[in-house]
Amino acid sequence: MNRIIILLMFSAVVSSPAIAIELFDKHWKEYYLADNPDELFVEQARRAGCYICHVKGQKKRDVQNEYGSALAQYLHADDFPQDWVDANPEEAKRRIIEAFQKVEEELASDDRRPGKKREAGEAPATDSLP
Repeated sequence: MNRIIILLMFSAVVSSPAIAIELFDKHWKEYYLADNPDELFVEQARRAGCYICHVKGQKKRDVQNEYGSALAQYLHADDFPQDWVDANPEEAKRRIIEAFQKVEEELASDDRRPGKKREAGEAPATDSLP
């Protein structure tokens, strides 16, 4: 019985960041893709999936591309526990979108802002899209 309780507690601790990451992904797609008229960008972004923020071939938990690293300054999975998100869905969404907007205004390594890249139908990080 003790093993089951320990396993359940471990699962709750480990799954909390995964739930937050899914929430970030959901709101990213809603914010950037839902009403985007650039069909090519939408298709490429959907195909890129996690690699909008992460580096293909690397452990997602450990390695992010430039855009993902910038978002990580503002979005921390531990700040979005499931019970808090369930009780405050609009606040969670607002905080996530606010992070997207902050990162859009930062200069990337190519001296361009991710927001301007997105408006031009380009990925936010140079290595995001195939």
